[in-house]
Amino acid sequence: MASYGSGPKQLECLCSKGKTMKVVWLLLSLILSLVVYPNAANSNISSRPATVNFGAVITFDSKVGRAAKIAIEEAVMDVNSNSSILGGTKLAVKMVDSNASGFIGLIEALQFMKMETVAFIGPHTTELARLMSPIADELQVPLLSYGATDASLSSIQFPFLVRTTQSDLYLMTAISEMIFYYGWKEVIAIYVDDDLGRNGIAALSDKLAERRCRIIFKEGLPPVSNLSHAVITNVLVKVTQSESRVIVLHANPTVGLKILSEARHLEMMGSGFVWIATEWLSFYFDSSPSPLPQTTMDTMQGVLTLRQHTPDSQRKRDFFCRWRKLTGGTIGLNTYGLYAYDTVFLVAHAVKAYLDQGGTISFSNFSRKQSAKGSSMHLDAIKMFDGGKQLLTNILQTRFIGLTGPIEFNAERSLIYPSYDIINVAGTGFRRIGYWSNYSGLSVVTPEMLYSKPPNRSSENQRLYSVIWPGDPTVKPRGWVFQNNGKELRIGVPNRVSFREFVTQVKGTDIVKGFCIDVFTAALDLLPYGVPHKFIPYGDGLKNPSYNELVSLITADKFDAVVGEFAIMTNRTKIAEFTQPFAESGLVVVAPYKKLSSDGWAFLRPFSPRMWAVIAAFSLFLGIVMWTLEHRINDEFRGPPRKQLITIFCFSFSSLFSAHKENTISTLGRFVLLIWLFVVLIINSSYTASLSSILTVQKLYSSVTGIESLLESGDPIGCSVGSYAESYLHGVLKIPKSRLVALGSPEEYVSALLKGPKKGGVAAVVHERPYMDLFLSRFCNFKIVGQEFTKNGWGFAFRRGSTLAEDVSTALLTLSENGDLQRIREKWLRRSDCSVESELESNRLHFRSFWGLFLTCGIAFLVALLIYFSQIIWKFRKYYPNEFDSTFQGSSQSRRLRMFLSFVNEKEPKKKRRRCKRRQTENSVNIEEAHEPPEKIQEKRN
Repeated sequence: MASYGSGPKQLECLCSKGKTMKVVWLLLSLILSLVVYPNAANSNISSRPATVNFGAVITFDSKVGRAAKIAIEEAVMDVNSNSSILGGTKLAVKMVDSNASGFIGLIEALQFMKMETVAFIGPHTTELARLMSPIADELQVPLLSYGATDASLSSIQFPFLVRTTQSDLYLMTAISEMIFYYGWKEVIAIYVDDDLGRNGIAALSDKLAERRCRIIFKEGLPPVSNLSHAVITNVLVKVTQSESRVIVLHANPTVGLKILSEARHLEMMGSGFVWIATEWLSFYFDSSPSPLPQTTMDTMQGVLTLRQHTPDSQRKRDFFCRWRKLTGGTIGLNTYGLYAYDTVFLVAHAVKAYLDQGGTISFSNFSRKQSAKGSSMHLDAIKMFDGGKQLLTNILQTRFIGLTGPIEFNAERSLIYPSYDIINVAGTGFRRIGYWSNYSGLSVVTPEMLYSKPPNRSSENQRLYSVIWPGDPTVKPRGWVFQNNGKELRIGVPNRVSFREFVTQVKGTDIVKGFCIDVFTAALDLLPYGVPHKFIPYGDGLKNPSYNELVSLITADKFDAVVGEFAIMTNRTKIAEFTQPFAESGLVVVAPYKKLSSDGWAFLRPFSPRMWAVIAAFSLFLGIVMWTLEHRINDEFRGPPRKQLITIFCFSFSSLFSAHKENTISTLGRFVLLIWLFVVLIINSSYTASLSSILTVQKLYSSVTGIESLLESGDPIGCSVGSYAESYLHGVLKIPKSRLVALGSPEEYVSALLKGPKKGGVAAVVHERPYMDLFLSRFCNFKIVGQEFTKNGWGFAFRRGSTLAEDVSTALLTLSENGDLQRIREKWLRRSDCSVESELESNRLHFRSFWGLFLTCGIAFLVALLIYFSQIIWKFRKYYPNEFDSTFQGSSQSRRLRMFLSFVNEKEPKKKRRRCKRRQTENSVNIEEAHEPPEKIQEKRN
């Protein structure tokens, strides 16, 4: 067991040795003041009194009173036997019996006012605590209650009231967290119709609301004296007619046991029911001799209850042994007895601190006695404690370790570390399934062990042991049943005129069908109970109805639920309970587009003109750099200026394809070339990838690129009437309604998009993705531009807090997991992909994409050939001028052609050798030609 820290401080032993003469003088002074000055304010002063009195108001014949009486007596004895607490001063207690009556208890309490009483302990009932608190406030006497748990008792209203037990506010917080932990949303509350019961249930309602749970039915029962069998039966019958099966029973043991007994008779303690009893049941177990009769145990099998947690300690175990010896086992020790014991020690420690501070135990007559002169009640005898305020402060500042754990008050004047044991009744007894603490919530670890760690209230950290529920099942009850009471569930559905695949009414009938209807009915078929229902179409059939209006009709009690493609929106969840989404959705922009086909100059498109210019410039720059680095040591970069310029030019551009033939010799030249070839590799790869994309991927162009460009354009925007898109564009994006054009059908979408904004149409249509997917499967001249700019889903809406919504959500998840949801989607929303043929066609490469490339290549070829033949003809005329001499008789066209072809075919020698050969030929040709035939002359030339 983890310790709370160090033990209580050892108090100084202050021995009071009152002088005999001083005491006698004080007694004489008191007598004189009473006789001579009966109306004067008098005082009885002692610096260290021998006895300090306090009073206790107890109901002796109640289980709380019997335990509290013994505990208080034992505590007084323990205080007086421990000289370290009050030294020589003794505590004296005066107990009075309230007889379970607020009036009698008040009269008895007034008797304390005639005594020199520094504090009151008790009562344990809220009713009497409320009556005594004003008296304690007037007389400035602290009132310490070990049993008044009413959450409405406020220190602001009753400043001298100190609660030395836990407030019902924490009890109801624990119950609400248990309900939330088990996933229940609605509960039933049965309570005794008094202040304690009403205020407790009010606190429970507030705590449940914080967790989005609620009390759907509550019924107050009259006190025990007026409680009959018929009244209990009538209340329980009402409970069975409610949907919830989680019942919180806030009563006293007498009433609570009667209700559980009757519930068992009505078969309400069986499977499916959940009973949570407040502290009264654990108090009954602790106070009654064990074992309890089996007939009594049978009435409460499976019930959950709570008990104020008191840490285990050796001192506590010793006191329990001592208690059994005192009572012989006839009176059980409950938590109220433990708190009563600690309350006495709290008073003792506070009085000790008061005396150590120099305080005196002095009293004055009631200051308002003049208003009661002549009264037979003798109010002028009532004494007011002069040090009441200081003693109250000391009480709130006292810290010590008691039987119930650490006794210390927080700023709200509540005990620190409120915690409860959570108990499950099973078999012949009960077992603890966990704890609740205001520090860390639900846990199977004792709260003391958690106080040394950082608080962790995450859902993963909340845990309880398994429970044996009513009827002995180990499976957690669902907590509710569907109560049709002969009534059908009224389900509103939109009567759509467009996109009828989702939901619509068959004309001339009451039948509704569509994707959403099939999903809903399939989900209902998976529920373990039947749900009679009736679909009620909403709308005039001429235009699509407003979906916001449909959801609002649930709160107007026209529908119990609405089924359709309802987007789950924040404003809608405030008025209705939505299921899990059964379809994903989001707003998209649809606009017309144009196809951009690749043209003959597509091979230039991978790079921009600037990029082409940079590549050309760097290529020439490379040639210049390489010539500079190589021309002095490399013969391939030397020669006439013309040759060197050609070398620079050729090297520059051939290096783009790694086709240069010039060798590099210098180290710097090789380094520069290596870097350039790496750059060329990246450029070629990028060019190839970009060109492939341009030639194989179909390009679509639209003037609208997404929601951003649409907002900036100021053009009209199409949307469906009363749709989520319309409310989002106007409410969230703040687009004026003058820009929003209401469109009711896909045909209207097409017409408005084709017209365009300049001809009275729209620039784009904004709608939810499922609608637009269906639209684009029929009309292929449009496309979705940009990304979805919202993400949401479609769900079915029920009443707020409806438990049917949770079961339908579970069924929808099952449909999704087993594939039925996808099959329903394919049945209704099958898309005809109109883009397959165009995509296949765009993947084929046509001549139209390359004609510019071939044209460029052809022109280059022709230009090269033209230059080449021009040079050949020029050289032929230069080398054979006689063939073009008109005076030479031997020349003929055929001979000239043969000589030209032969000239073209021969390898061109070096210039010097060709000049010599030409001179020799010219000198001998005239002689030989005169005597030899032309064939021989040609043979010689060859």
